[in-house]
Amino acid sequence: MKLIITEKPSVAMEFAKVLKLNTTRKNGYIEDKDWIITWCYGHLITMSYPEVYNEDLKFWRLDTLPFIPKEWKYEVISGGIQAKQFEIVKSLLQREDVTEIYNAGDSGREGEYIQRLVFMMADPNPKAEMKRVWIDSQTEEEIQRGIKEAKDLREYDSLSDSAYLRAKEDYLIGINFSRLLSIIFGRRIAKDINEEKVSISVGRVMTCVLGMVVAREREIKNFVKTKYYKIIGNFGDDESYFKAEWKVTEKSKLYNSNLLYNENGFKKEENAKKFIDTLKDKKAIVTELKKSKQKENAPLLFNLAEIQNECTKVFKIKPDETLEIIQELYEKKLVTYPRTDARVLSSAIAKEIGKNLNGLYRNFKDEEISIYISKMIEEKFSTNLVKTKYVNDSKITDHYAIIPTGQGLENYEKLSQLKKDVYKLIVKRFIAIFYPPAEYNKVNLSLDVEGEQFNSSGKVCIKQGYLEVLKNRIKNEEEKDLDILTNLKKGQEVKVLKYETKDSETSPPSRYNSGGMVLAMENAGKLIEDEELREQIKGAGIGTSATRGEIIKKLERIQYIQINAKTQIITPTIKGEAIYDIVNKSIPDMLNPNLTASWEKGLDMVAKKEIEPQIFMDKLEKYINSKIDKLVLK
Repeated sequence: MKLIITEKPSVAMEFAKVLKLNTTRKNGYIEDKDWIITWCYGHLITMSYPEVYNEDLKFWRLDTLPFIPKEWKYEVISGGIQAKQFEIVKSLLQREDVTEIYNAGDSGREGEYIQRLVFMMADPNPKAEMKRVWIDSQTEEEIQRGIKEAKDLREYDSLSDSAYLRAKEDYLIGINFSRLLSIIFGRRIAKDINEEKVSISVGRVMTCVLGMVVAREREIKNFVKTKYYKIIGNFGDDESYFKAEWKVTEKSKLYNSNLLYNENGFKKEENAKKFIDTLKDKKAIVTELKKSKQKENAPLLFNLAEIQNECTKVFKIKPDETLEIIQELYEKKLVTYPRTDARVLSSAIAKEIGKNLNGLYRNFKDEEISIYISKMIEEKFSTNLVKTKYVNDSKITDHYAIIPTGQGLENYEKLSQLKKDVYKLIVKRFIAIFYPPAEYNKVNLSLDVEGEQFNSSGKVCIKQGYLEVLKNRIKNEEEKDLDILTNLKKGQEVKVLKYETKDSETSPPSRYNSGGMVLAMENAGKLIEDEELREQIKGAGIGTSATRGEIIKKLERIQYIQINAKTQIITPTIKGEAIYDIVNKSIPDMLNPNLTASWEKGLDMVAKKEIEPQIFMDKLEKYINSKIDKLVLK
């Protein structure tokens, strides 16, 4: 017999359908002639609390810290369906007639961890061959391929090592530092925030995210707005004119002047007006005129962080809600695996991409999407993606970007409106990559008024290209009419209509919203607005694509942050700021995004076999010991 273990019952049912098994459930599994399929309910096994090692550890005392087990203890989650299901899975794993065991858990680090814990506790039949099914979607073809090409489970041992270390790291930092800070500072915080008792919760990623929120809030509160004054000139005639802005240059009379706030603004309005007086009746000559055409390609595809950010902006929902929705779309075969960091496709998938498009065209009864795909067919847009920026094998680790499978569309009408909208967001981003680039005409102009420079620029969209699908082109009223600028010539004198001052002021940084926070976590604490730049500098982030939304949710649940339901803007609570101050005083590097990202990088190196697991563990133990020694000895 061949035994398959999936992470959820719904996934087991899909495997059963693909294998054409009798899908009548027995007690926690399905069995047919050659196959048995069973499932977990997410985690069935958990790490034991300290008091399981020693009853005295139930009480929080400094003399019991640090707590670092030499032999780790695990236990079945009690009091629910998990314990019952574990016994079922265990009995199946131990059956003597089972000759092949397929780990078909979610294809990622956490999915690997869930199943490995079960294997560790269940003691499977030692004669059985252990295999790993790794799939990118739950379509019939992909499940069939995953089973057919299942690899020896040992090939994923390094991923398993990384998963175990991640859990141990979170456990050790959470238990040791939460107890340490609660014992030393708990009463003080309780008094400061008028609560009877406070337990300080510390986490490897959670505390760092809290630090980002509080630091940003204080930056905003301490920000002092500075007003300054720009000079704008109107040039042309009464029927057709354009605006140009003054900027100081080396030729300017005010070069290095202390009257200026910056290169294009005065500290005082009166000085700006005096300067305008010196320009009256002076000729304005065109000194530079650059005309160009600009092409702009569709953005890269969605990874989880990008779609979470987009859904926060468009639908005002939290990142964990977005993940839940896309997970459901994945389980209904509509999209590929959601917990991905990649924004590109593999070359193998790119060669087969016509299947996804054909599935959408034939089966997705949505008028808007049908129009977009019909235009692709009529105008013969290329679907050969292999040499484009949307395909890059080197930028894919476990999974490629989130795209529609072109299948599962029989489930679409049963979805709620929000889930339909999220699905269409993914479909549009996917279709856009096949459309031609948007094209713009651009003009950059410089004028000289007796050594003083005024600049103007304009940009107009002449071909929508992919913007036709994504509907985010610049609005007409915001575009400049380039006619007057394009008709000018270098050396030409332009009539000056008037000069005026324009009030400006410096702006504080903006608060994070929940989607923006996920992006900042992905980029190790940097909130980078420019999409292309984000992709270029992306490295080790804080947390993983699978956990970032949950971390934000936990911070809100324990009342360290609050999230505005309408805007999704994040602000710290009084308690959150108090915790931040304690951590900043005692273990400040826990607030450092670069340090937190370096731990994540270390886990990634273990998964890639670049370092041995024990090296990571030794560094972790050394770090915990040093921090506790420092605080206890103070």
